[in-house]
Amino acid sequence: MVGILIMMTRDVVRAAVNLPNFDPTEAARTIFPDVTPEQRTPPPGMTPRIAAVLVLIYPVDGVLHVLLTRRTEQLRGHSGQISFPGGRRDPGDESFTHTALRETCEELGICEADLDILGQMTTIYIPPSNFQVTPTVAYIPALPSLKPSPDEVAEVFGFALPDLLNPAFKREEIWTLNGVRRPVRFYQVGEHKVWGATAIMLAELEYRLRAVLSG
Repeated sequence: MVGILIMMTRDVVRAAVNLPNFDPTEAARTIFPDVTPEQRTPPPGMTPRIAAVLVLIYPVDGVLHVLLTRRTEQLRGHSGQISFPGGRRDPGDESFTHTALRETCEELGICEADLDILGQMTTIYIPPSNFQVTPTVAYIPALPSLKPSPDEVAEVFGFALPDLLNPAFKREEIWTLNGVRRPVRFYQVGEHKVWGATAIMLAELEYRLRAVLSG
C-alpha cells in the first residue's frame, strides 16, 4: 500500500481519467454484474434530464482524497443517499464542467476559479430518476472551509483515493429494494455505504487507475 500511496499523484489521476479506449461497462459490472452498454444510455424515446457532478480530488497529509456528500432527507430525488456534489444543468451552462462547478459552489461553497480540471469520465444514465449524468474530475491543492447548503447537504466527508484499490473496500449484502430482496454491491466508506450510480462512477475511476498503475 505504501507504494500505491507514492504512485497515486495528480498526474496519475489525470492520465487515468483521459485513458483512451477505456470500456466503462467492465467497471460497471463490478457493481451491477448484469449491466449492458445499452443500459448506460436512455431507452429509445426517453428524454433524460441532463446533470453533472464533480469528483473532487484533494490532498490530506500528502495522500489524495475524494470528496463525497450525503443528501438531505427532504430532497425529492435520491434523498439521504451518498453522492458527488452536482446537479441539473441550467440553460445558461456552457458545458457539463460548468454545471458541475456551479452546483458544487451552490452546495458546498467551493467556488475556486483555479481548480485543475483533470477531465471527464463516462456519462451514465440513472433509470429511477431519468437523469443522464456526466462526471467531471478536478483537483484542488487545499480544501477550503466548506459552507454546505442546509437544504441539500446533510454531511460532507471524504476517503483516501488509494482505498479504491483495496478489495476489502468493496462489499456485498442482501438488501430489500422496492419489496424485492437482492444482492447489492457497494463501497464501504467508514459508516457509509456508497451504492448505485455513485458506486458505478467510483468503479470506473478505480478501473482507470488500475489500468494506469499496472501499465
